[in-house]
Amino acid sequence: MPFLWPKNDRKLQGMIVLCFVILAAGRVVNILVPRQYKAVVDSLGGDGNPARPEAIINVLWFVLFRFLQGNVGILNTAQTFFWIPVGQYTTREHLHALSLRFHLARKTGEILRVQDRGVNSIIVPTLVDIALATIYFAWEFDLYFASIVLITMVSYIVVTVTLTDWRTKFRRRSNDLDNKVEARSVDSLLNFETVKYYGAEGWEQQRYGDALRKYQKANWITSASLNVLNTAQNVIIQMGLLVGCLVCAHRVLAGTMTVGAVVLYLTYITQLYAPLNWFGTYYRVIQRNFVDMENMLALFTEHIEVQDAEDAKDLQIKNGTVSFSNISFAYDPRQPVLRDISFTIPGGSTVAIVGPSGGGKSTLFRLLFRFYDLQQGCITVDGQDIRDVRQRQLRQAIGVVPQDTVLFNDDILYNIRYGKVSATDEEVYEAAKAAQIHDKILHFPDGYGTKVGERGLRLSGGEKQRVAIARTILKNPPIVLLDEATSALDTHTERNIQSELRTVTKNRTTMIIAHRLSTIVHADLILVMQEGQIVERGSHAELMRRGTRWRPMPPPPPPPHLLPNPREVMEVMLKSLAILE
Repeated sequence: MPFLWPKNDRKLQGMIVLCFVILAAGRVVNILVPRQYKAVVDSLGGDGNPARPEAIINVLWFVLFRFLQGNVGILNTAQTFFWIPVGQYTTREHLHALSLRFHLARKTGEILRVQDRGVNSIIVPTLVDIALATIYFAWEFDLYFASIVLITMVSYIVVTVTLTDWRTKFRRRSNDLDNKVEARSVDSLLNFETVKYYGAEGWEQQRYGDALRKYQKANWITSASLNVLNTAQNVIIQMGLLVGCLVCAHRVLAGTMTVGAVVLYLTYITQLYAPLNWFGTYYRVIQRNFVDMENMLALFTEHIEVQDAEDAKDLQIKNGTVSFSNISFAYDPRQPVLRDISFTIPGGSTVAIVGPSGGGKSTLFRLLFRFYDLQQGCITVDGQDIRDVRQRQLRQAIGVVPQDTVLFNDDILYNIRYGKVSATDEEVYEAAKAAQIHDKILHFPDGYGTKVGERGLRLSGGEKQRVAIARTILKNPPIVLLDEATSALDTHTERNIQSELRTVTKNRTTMIIAHRLSTIVHADLILVMQEGQIVERGSHAELMRRGTRWRPMPPPPPPPHLLPNPREVMEVMLKSLAILE
């Protein structure tokens, strides 16, 4: 229920209440249909005058109840319609609230398959029908008929539980292998470029085929054991039906029971037992759904690692000063990533972070975004601990240009506008111009309507990075994070973009992760990180005067038989010009 009930959505709450009202009404209609059938038969068989008003009224009521009843009845149709947004909410809200740690470890294909199975698992109506049937037969007829139904249902339940316990392991294994087949397929398709690079199509097909064959074998065992269960259930049901019909026949011949009462009994019994015969027994609704729901409920019990505090406040940005105080952090307790990091970025200034890969630079970005909560220390924005403010507002105040840009499988206009979904087309165009990609887009056959493909694979690395820059420019945040923002650009475009980025980041708090000299010489402060610690800090000039480890090491001399590459010489000259500027 905590995952089903939308706390902040009155509309969805009303739909849930309405669905349960419709569900209760459907159970009542299931009792009224056979009763009305009895009334029709008795009224038509009383004096042989089918045209009398009572018979016509009974027929009309019977047709009305039948119109309301069943899988295609108006009640079930309405319940299904109103339940659609509720079923979507149950998984949508929770999965998007889970932490980055969960999404980095999960497999997309498995999550999608778990949702598909879990949302369809509804068992309450069936259990209610069985309970009402037993009570109703005791009230409408006598304890003899109730005992027939009760013995039949108890026998049915005992056999079902026994066989279900036996075959649950088959269903669970089938689900696990089904998840693996889906995950294997999605993973292979998402990384099809890598598959092509290494000519591994045959290997991927073999792995997928092996997973599929294991699933098919497990699914065959599951289906075969289900047939055993269905047969056993059917024998019990028909035996109970036989005993009940013999009792009805005896009482009609003795004159203690009307034909209409027999019709009521047979109609209700058939109505109750029909799903067992037509849909592979109630097991498909009860046992399978419980097993199918296991994975979905496991998603719901997945701890939401990063949550807003109950008294979380709005983030108030004044000048955008960001402070990291005594930060220590580890993804795995056995391997610390950051050790006692402290520094402050005054509002409107720029701090560059350099150092070898794996030194913890990108982790600082993730912590500022509050993708993870700190194990020690605190991060503040204008004196406000980021754990005390709302995550949505914190992330809205930060713009990031990542090194590895992943785009949505939509057109370029949509991907740039994602930085500010309310932006006009003109605002998008201006952002694209600032990112030096507007003219390039206009040369595409479909212009801004060009589809970028899944993860943006139809664009080059430089084009994707410029789209990311345009998106951040459009967002216009007070705090900007640049993670190798120009690493995929050629030297000429990089110089132009650097000029634009400096304009964009002017008077904004800026953090830069970079390796190229030209991207960080203008920084107010440069931090050198190594093995999760700040080993040096200072401006570019200060670090160069000290002759410290930050000074780029000279490249080894080329072999005598190789001449210098003119392109590399030109690139070095352009970088030197940038330094002088």
